[in-house]
Amino acid sequence: MASPEEPKGAQAPESGNSSGEAPVYDPMYAAGIASPSNTVFPPEAAPPPASPPTAGGGGSKTIPPPPSGPEDDGDEEGMLRMSFLEHLEELRRRIFLMLLGVGVAFAASLTFSKELWNFVKAPAVDALTSLGIKGMNGGPPQLTQVTPMEAFNIIWVKMPILAAVFLSSPWILYQIWAFISPGLYKKERRWASPFVICSAGLFILGGCFGYFVAFRYGLTFLLGLGRDNGVTPLVSLSEYFDLFVNVMLGIALVFELPILIFFLTLLHVVSPRFLIAHSRYAILGIVILAAIITPTPDVFNLVLFATPMCALFYVGIFASYLLVLHREHKKFPWAKVIKWTAIVLAVLAVAVYMAMVRYHLRIVPHWPFFMR
Repeated sequence: MASPEEPKGAQAPESGNSSGEAPVYDPMYAAGIASPSNTVFPPEAAPPPASPPTAGGGGSKTIPPPPSGPEDDGDEEGMLRMSFLEHLEELRRRIFLMLLGVGVAFAASLTFSKELWNFVKAPAVDALTSLGIKGMNGGPPQLTQVTPMEAFNIIWVKMPILAAVFLSSPWILYQIWAFISPGLYKKERRWASPFVICSAGLFILGGCFGYFVAFRYGLTFLLGLGRDNGVTPLVSLSEYFDLFVNVMLGIALVFELPILIFFLTLLHVVSPRFLIAHSRYAILGIVILAAIITPTPDVFNLVLFATPMCALFYVGIFASYLLVLHREHKKFPWAKVIKWTAIVLAVLAVAVYMAMVRYHLRIVPHWPFFMR
């Protein structure tokens, strides 16, 4: 007699067969649905593993499904994704904007070519005057033009280009940052303004150091080497301007060393610990570079070039350390540092004043800045 729960017409599968195979589980029969005679029954599946009981006992707790994908990193929010061709297009655009800025600055420099040339030739005139060399009719010494096109090429082409590079340096550095910034995190793009201001400031500061200190002293030394041997210096426009450009641009680029160190730290290439551990090799490289840049072979000029470069290297390490502290959400003790720096500067000021009073020195606006 059939069970009352079973629907009429539903028959249970036989418990065995003539072949001796195990009975087949019929899910339709278990659900109370009649199975047709031609139904192919699937093999019996293993029962699912039992879930661990809950802390309250009785029953099981359903395990939530795993997340569909990795969670988005908050640091990557706002990071732009660009293909290789898009990078090339962006690079072409930034180079065009750089050249456009240099062109505008070049046009502005052409209108002040005479004033700029007087500014450029001033170190040579001062050096020749200090050596007792006079120009025609007893006037101030002048530079010499050797070829017909020499004055035009230098005063109206090369010198305005050099002035345009210095004038447009903030714009050029901004375009460099704008090209790099899409590959940085959103929080790291906030360094754009400090990067442009510090880079342009250090570039111009390096040019000023070369113009007012290094180039003037080195030129006086070079022109005075043959004075005791009866040699009168005759400086041509091309030779003088080439030396001027090499020294100005060389020192200006060297003054970008702190920015380079900071940027390498920003990209996780170096760290303050690594830089301090290998500082001896860095100082050796700085001295070799200073020997290449300096226009004179004497040790004094070498030290004059290498000392600020070494100081800039440690300034770069300090900037790198500040960046690491910012990443670790730590603060630098600015109050204590400013306090002790003010004390040290006050002591140095008092020492300089006492030396000026004792040795009857006065401050002059050129090297060595103190004179009796």
